[in-house]
Amino acid sequence: MSNRLIRNTAILAKLETTYGLDAIPTGAANAMLVSNLSYPNFNAQLVDRDNIRPYLGASEQLTGTRYIEMGFDIELVGSGSAGVAPAWGAPLRACGFAETLTATTRVDYTPISTAQESVTIYWYDDGLLHKATGVRGDATLKLTAGGRPVISFKFTGIYSTPTPAANPSVTLTAFKTPQVVIDANSGDVLWDATHTPTGAPALTGGTAYPSQGLEIAFGNTAPFTPLLGGETVDITARTITSKISLDISAAQEAAFMADVELATLSTLGLQHGTVVGNKVLVFAPAVQKTNPQKVEVNGKRLVSYDLRLVPVSGNDELRIVTSF
Repeated sequence: MSNRLIRNTAILAKLETTYGLDAIPTGAANAMLVSNLSYPNFNAQLVDRDNIRPYLGASEQLTGTRYIEMGFDIELVGSGSAGVAPAWGAPLRACGFAETLTATTRVDYTPISTAQESVTIYWYDDGLLHKATGVRGDATLKLTAGGRPVISFKFTGIYSTPTPAANPSVTLTAFKTPQVVIDANSGDVLWDATHTPTGAPALTGGTAYPSQGLEIAFGNTAPFTPLLGGETVDITARTITSKISLDISAAQEAAFMADVELATLSTLGLQHGTVVGNKVLVFAPAVQKTNPQKVEVNGKRLVSYDLRLVPVSGNDELRIVTSF
């Protein structure tokens, strides 16, 4: 009996200098602190031989195009030092986001449509190494009341045959302890606030509303394309969406209904965390409310809305600020 354990998993992720070329991540420099694993899934096109023979029965299927899918969650918390990139920067950049460092002040992540980066992922499953190169994917930010702040990643990459390999020693000290998303640690959601993408991060003005927090889905389309001599995973589309449930008055609900009917765009912001260097701020400059639904929570009337985050000038529909 092998006695292989789920807990004996090590995941390494490193940005690639050349797309699809193994970046050779190490346990000392590139280990990820993860949870909620979706184990490497081998996807292959099976090609029927379907030969004619003088008897009934199946022909074997040949393995054709193949790629790998995987996923995991990483806690959404800063690096602990202002202006220093968090340890989850590399996987987020592989989801079509650019990283901008402002020394001693902040780290910003904003979406991009060209020159998207990729990572190599080594997934050690208690003695078996799954390698994926040219990895890109999709993610969802989860800042929901009562839970950990996390980024939930789903990745697709170019497949390599797994090989036996001992798990490496990993260094995880770059990952800081997050604060639970509760009232004491998170501000109210702010509508119509402003945020300046320079200087000390802050949301100013706007109207605060009690809520159940936010989930923001990047909505990336990142298919595997099996070209001879050029297998790739490309992010070819992005539709960032969210959903929110608000505790609002009847008058506020009526005003929001007018926004729904007229497709009015508003800014939306939320800041989480009270520890310097570990804070996270999300800001969207143009948000459309749709599909209002009345919700009951412990006998209280809340109203939920689907949200659509749209660009203003391009590649600006969401800004994630951390390490401040």
